[in-house]
Amino acid sequence: MKLLQDKVALITGAARGIGKAIATKYAEAGCHVAISDLKVADEAKDYYAQLAKECGVTIRTYESNAADFEAAHQLVDQIVADFGKLDVLVNNAGITRDGLLLRMSEQQWDAVINVNLKSAFNMIHAAAPVMMKQRQGSIINMASVVGVSGNAGQVNYSASKAGMIALAKSVAKELGSRGIRANSIAPGFIESDMTAVLSEEVRKEWAKQIPLRRGGKPEDVANVALFLASDLSSYMTGQVLSCCGGMNM
Repeated sequence: MKLLQDKVALITGAARGIGKAIATKYAEAGCHVAISDLKVADEAKDYYAQLAKECGVTIRTYESNAADFEAAHQLVDQIVADFGKLDVLVNNAGITRDGLLLRMSEQQWDAVINVNLKSAFNMIHAAAPVMMKQRQGSIINMASVVGVSGNAGQVNYSASKAGMIALAKSVAKELGSRGIRANSIAPGFIESDMTAVLSEEVRKEWAKQIPLRRGGKPEDVANVALFLASDLSSYMTGQVLSCCGGMNM
């Protein structure tokens, strides 16, 4: 039997990048997957249709705004109607609007907090009753090493990721008695669309701060997400697993 055989997972922000890698890993492990993003391009839809066929699972894509409270509830209701249950929630939706504190606009702050942190609250608020009724579930928040250590030029992003860590810890304490686990993953420098815009010089400077002297791959984070979604981590909750090549010790 595969590691996530017949489980159902919802992954936000999964049209590309780390979310896509997690969805792929889950499908390969026998999981049925609901893909949510603001916009799911035809290329992504085609990819998931082929993946579902190859893995023998059901994958559905949904265009929804996780930062909208009502939309989040409607999404979860639709997924439960389509799949019959919800075992795993991965709060992966996220954006950056970097800038120094004194130059950062209110709009830059609000956008990042809403997409990164408020969306996680919205999705957990919607999914928790379903998981409570099932008396089991795994919630995974995609945080960041900067949510642990902070980072100049990213006060909004760092605050949102620190909030996601605290959110997961609090949910773990509130819902643990119902069989629901909540953990966070704190990736470091991961090769993705977000980091692709950085110059080669900046990327080399990043690598110098990493003991393994390289950036991570989306698949590295997906492997951690697979572990937290599976029964292998059944006695783990409220934890932060760092996937950063030793960048944050």
